[in-house]
Amino acid sequence: MEASTFILLLVLVLLLVSAGKHVIYSCRNSTPKTYPVIGCLISFYTNRNRLLDWYTELLTESPSRTVVIRRLAARRTVVTANPSNVEYILKTNFDNYPKGKPFTEILGDFLGNGIFNVDGNLWLKQRRLATHDFTPKSLREYVTVLRNEVEKELLAFLNAAAEDSQPFDLQELLRRFTFNIVCIVFLGIDRCTLNPSSPVSEFDRAFQTASAVSAGRGSAPLSFVWKFKRLVGFGSEKELRKAVGEVHNCVDEIIRDKKRKPANQDFLSRLIVAGESDETVRDMVISIIMAGRDTTSAVATRLFWLITGHEETEHDLVSEIRSVKEEITGGFDYESLKKLSLLKACLCEVMRLYPPVPWDSKHALTDDRLPDGTLVRAGDRVTYFPYGMGRMEELWGEDWDEFKPNRWAESYDKTCCRVLKKVNPFKFPVFQAGPRVCLGEEMAYVQMKYIVASILDRFEIEPIPTDKPDFVPMLTAHMAGGMQVRVHRRDPSLSP
Repeated sequence: MEASTFILLLVLVLLLVSAGKHVIYSCRNSTPKTYPVIGCLISFYTNRNRLLDWYTELLTESPSRTVVIRRLAARRTVVTANPSNVEYILKTNFDNYPKGKPFTEILGDFLGNGIFNVDGNLWLKQRRLATHDFTPKSLREYVTVLRNEVEKELLAFLNAAAEDSQPFDLQELLRRFTFNIVCIVFLGIDRCTLNPSSPVSEFDRAFQTASAVSAGRGSAPLSFVWKFKRLVGFGSEKELRKAVGEVHNCVDEIIRDKKRKPANQDFLSRLIVAGESDETVRDMVISIIMAGRDTTSAVATRLFWLITGHEETEHDLVSEIRSVKEEITGGFDYESLKKLSLLKACLCEVMRLYPPVPWDSKHALTDDRLPDGTLVRAGDRVTYFPYGMGRMEELWGEDWDEFKPNRWAESYDKTCCRVLKKVNPFKFPVFQAGPRVCLGEEMAYVQMKYIVASILDRFEIEPIPTDKPDFVPMLTAHMAGGMQVRVHRRDPSLSP
């Protein structure tokens, strides 16, 4: 047993004894067993390895779809899957719900003052600097980069894999590919090898460690445990310090090289030309890498996993992809990708069930009341919960647990193309919503569509039998253990 776990259990025992009796109390929205002094710490600790499902169960039982979590040595946490509350937090009363110091402290050692970890003028300044990379003109240029990398690197690897029938980890392949795209487009640096069997780079390993430990801070039963470990340089916090140091050294070297060879064509060069400090540039680079490294690759991987059990959906997808390809030459472009409406519906359905960011937290500046009547106190952690929202029957129907892309289709136009529903972004906040809506939303869809369409058009994916993979909610979620597959060439002369 780890020392921190032993300390936690000892504290629980002492507090229960000091409480004298197990008096349970509740409030309008709170359903976990809650005791004097320690709150629901016992339930929280018991469910620490399944917090997503535990929160979802609590929210399902709550009439308002909001729960209030109280536990020792932590501010109250208000968790909601109510779209009216989400809109209020992310838009209507946006100024009262910044990230807040408690959140930025959790991720501060890793993300520093990057765009995902700051508020106010610093956030607004970085957002304005990043806007240039997400215009329609930039997206068209981005598709050109995708086309080159997909044809020369990704499909070349898959052709070789189909030739020798060797299994490989599809999630790792796509994660490396999307990381390469980030490096090329935003940093203007060389790519790494795609082969999932090749060793992970020291930078990559350090980045994974820093991400995992930072995420663990946010879900820790007792925050003072990780803070004490950080103070004395012990255990996971010692690993985090080392990993962050390695990430910083690597990114600092990238920045120094870019200063010696300025290009002015990529995001990093523009940051440097804008006169930002080395520390600010470094923190923004780390945030950009985190955003583009795991999110889209995890969604695409989960889509491949889901359609292997839905042959009709796969058939329809390949038909749509080939129908669009017949109208163009030289690979997909920005306009043709927009016609892949069934593919977008599939991606939305994947993200409904397995959002790349399953929860996100703000902190209240002042006392407030949410639209459903929940009282919020200044300093409370207020969490909106896309994972749980995707599992609410009143939002998605009795078949919420089924993979049904057609739930996103509203009608068909004159060319028989699906017209997708315009879903309330506060019902489906996988890219946030309101003033902090993700700048890269359209770029993410472009990337996922291009990758999935290119693969499905040419290859059949054969998962190697395994149990249903766990959904791991780190800073960005992914499939535990990856996805081992074999690929086979799909006959281009045959209908799917």
